[in-house]
Amino acid sequence: MRFESYAFGSLTIDGVTYDYDVVIDRGSISKRSKKPSKRFRDAYGHTPLSADEDIPWQCGRLVIGTGASGALPIMDDVMREAERRGVEVLALPTAEGLVHLRGDPAKTNAILHVTC
Repeated sequence: MRFESYAFGSLTIDGVTYDYDVVIDRGSISKRSKKPSKRFRDAYGHTPLSADEDIPWQCGRLVIGTGASGALPIMDDVMREAERRGVEVLALPTAEGLVHLRGDPAKTNAILHVTC
C-alpha cells in the first residue's frame, strides 16, 4: 500500500484520492461510517471515534490519524477496548500516522481522519 499524499481534506493511497475518512483493515480500504458515533457529537463539538463504530480490531497495532491538527476526539471506550484486546493504539495527527503506516505496516490497521 502506497501512501502518496495527504493534505487537509484528502488522502491519496495507491493512486486513489479519498476526500473522506478511511478505515484500513488488513489491506482493504473503506469509508469510515461515523453514524454510530454521531449521537456523541454534541458532547465533543465534533463526531468522535467511539467503540460503537466498526473498528478494525484484527491487528497488533491500530493507527488512528486524528486529522490535520489532531482534533478528532477519541472516546475512552475505544482505548479500553484496545487494551482489552491487546491492540497497541497510536493516536496522532494523520500526517504523523502515515509515517508509521509507511514504515511498518505489517499487522497494522488504521482509521484516518482527513480534516480538522
